[in-house]
Amino acid sequence: MMYAPEVAEALEAGRPVVALESTIITHGMPYPQNVETARMVEEDIRAAGATPATIAVLDGVLHIGLTDTQLTALGQATGVMKVSRADLPVCIARGATGATTVAATMIGAELAGIKVFATGGIGGVHRGAEQTFDISADLLELGETAVTVVAAGPKAILDIPKTLEVLETHGVPVIAYGQDDIPAFWSRASGLQAPLRMDSAEEIARAMHMRAAMGVKGGQLIANPIPEADEIPREVIMPFVETALKEAEEKSIHAKEVTPFLLQRIFELTEGASLTANIALVRNNARLAAEIAKALCA
Repeated sequence: MMYAPEVAEALEAGRPVVALESTIITHGMPYPQNVETARMVEEDIRAAGATPATIAVLDGVLHIGLTDTQLTALGQATGVMKVSRADLPVCIARGATGATTVAATMIGAELAGIKVFATGGIGGVHRGAEQTFDISADLLELGETAVTVVAAGPKAILDIPKTLEVLETHGVPVIAYGQDDIPAFWSRASGLQAPLRMDSAEEIARAMHMRAAMGVKGGQLIANPIPEADEIPREVIMPFVETALKEAEEKSIHAKEVTPFLLQRIFELTEGASLTANIALVRNNARLAAEIAKALCA
């Protein structure tokens, strides 16, 4: 495992650090928006008083934090593995390069002693999972790994009610930030009541400390709604989601290829509006994660 200099210094000094995933760079956005967004998100975290740590596997080495050169190279790389819990060790053993999903980023963060992680949206139960059993490892990781994950709720392409049920089964607290409704990625509201609500970073940090003190395993999911000015209302985005889902089924796209395909098609169908919203929500999550990290250190 290798640490970027600023991350190593922050951890050594006990300063707040926020983990970031890398699949958003390699599989979530096109170049150059992916690198530009990654840099903006890192700067948002620094401006909020914390240190960003983008996690990725480069040539078989798990990196906790990337230099700007490494970030740029990853953003332009081809054939990068999309690694979760199942294939993270394989990627490292092979000496390959891999971008970390939510689950793999949580593992890397916990190994490094980082307690807070900002992402866009988590994976979950895919539509039609009764037939395919396509359930993201992100949900099980949240039940196992003691990292607080700040996301804009489950991705709107998922079966959100079933996703919440799986999280409940695995004992994961799903906490809506500042509202009673579970947000749905590009939209502030899903129409579903959140199991829990908290209105401050300090309250979230106290709940995390309490889990550790009680020996309760697993992390927390903080569902942070996209800023109102940047959202795509659910009644606007969902017809595009349904079209993309139908096309994925017709093309027999399965497993790890589903989410990248759907995000790309929705980007095309919305003429880029989904990407603009995606960037806004990731930056918003990073800022909240930095506040939570600072509250934890305080």
